[in-house]
Amino acid sequence: MVRGQTVILFLLAAVSAWAEDTMTGIFDDSFHTLRISVNDNYMAPPVLMLDSGDELTISFDEITESNSYLRYSLMHCNANWTQSSLVESEFLDGFNFGNVDDYEYSQLAATHYVNYRITLPNDRFRFKVSGNYLLRVYRDDDPDTTLLQARFMVSESTATVTADVLGVTDIDYNDAHQQVSVTVDATNAKVEDVFNDMMVYVSQNGRLDNEVMVRQPLRVSGKTAYYEHLRPLIFPAGNEYRRMETVSTTYPGMNVESVDYYDPYYHATLTTDYPRSADKYIYDQTQSGRFFVREYNSSNSDTEADYVVTHFTLDAPELPGKYIFLDGDFTSRRFDPQSLMTYNRATGRYEKTLLLKQGAYNYQYLTVDAGSSNSAASTSAIEGDFYQTRNEYLVKVYTRRRGERYDRLIGVTTVMFR
Repeated sequence: MVRGQTVILFLLAAVSAWAEDTMTGIFDDSFHTLRISVNDNYMAPPVLMLDSGDELTISFDEITESNSYLRYSLMHCNANWTQSSLVESEFLDGFNFGNVDDYEYSQLAATHYVNYRITLPNDRFRFKVSGNYLLRVYRDDDPDTTLLQARFMVSESTATVTADVLGVTDIDYNDAHQQVSVTVDATNAKVEDVFNDMMVYVSQNGRLDNEVMVRQPLRVSGKTAYYEHLRPLIFPAGNEYRRMETVSTTYPGMNVESVDYYDPYYHATLTTDYPRSADKYIYDQTQSGRFFVREYNSSNSDTEADYVVTHFTLDAPELPGKYIFLDGDFTSRRFDPQSLMTYNRATGRYEKTLLLKQGAYNYQYLTVDAGSSNSAASTSAIEGDFYQTRNEYLVKVYTRRRGERYDRLIGVTTVMFR
């Protein structure tokens, strides 16, 4: 089998698995820049507190001259993101559909687009239960075709969750890993058996490929569970995210080599990247893989920022048996054709071109073993693993009482290595 066919089969298997797992993603080439914020804070995880007054906003663009008639609906999911058995009336009070009627046309940008916003909850419904939720967007006249979808969570505050992360781990000492410990006080969460009835999920920098779940703590005291010295909670430390900024179309920003205009788009050629695994650790204050829409001279970047064809280049020898993917929120953390780097034999470099909205972006290069659609990606080959890396960990705690038909999300916290 030729390499091209192998890549296609791998990506098809990965996309099929992710579709079952209901990952955030865009499935129509007209749509771009899918973002999720809570109370207008793009640094916050996509978690609403139940009955709290929190607002979650999902925004995205469609490159078009005029708005489309779009609708959205919600699905309640189990802790592992499979669809729960709840019917709509059990998880929502109101209507499980709505028109996407909050939109604005682009202004001043060379690329014409429409910026849409969906705010949850709204006057059509409220959330009745905690857990995982998936919002899907579709055209009014084609409800069976999903244009894009976004994950978010609704959490109770019945459990108190605290966490810590150290470079001293059970497998090395201030070297290449970080170890997370979690304490869950479930006194008010109505958990019958705190040793067996809670599921603790931990993810690093918003990544999904290396998210882990542990059920049983090391020890229990009353209604408090301690998840300490557990091998699954040891993570490769990785490296600080790379950064680039396309905040201007008139001059090159951070890590941008040149900006040019070739009708109909601006083009930004980024400074060539190199592997960092053999380098020493260098501190940098990044945003853990996030991106922010920004046009430096604009008062409303959501509608005035332009779209830029962005050229990534990684000067690295071809890695036999491995694929290299761009990772960051701007790829929706998906390993698919949109994030796959292509090796150019003529230049001896990996390359990728993406249409991205002006802004400040975090990204890194991850490797995945060929033929494996479900293994965690690795930072070691390109980025390196350094215990000093300022990784951000999201901890979510779920439980299911006897007789319940869904997983309750009873507590959430974030912790950063410092």
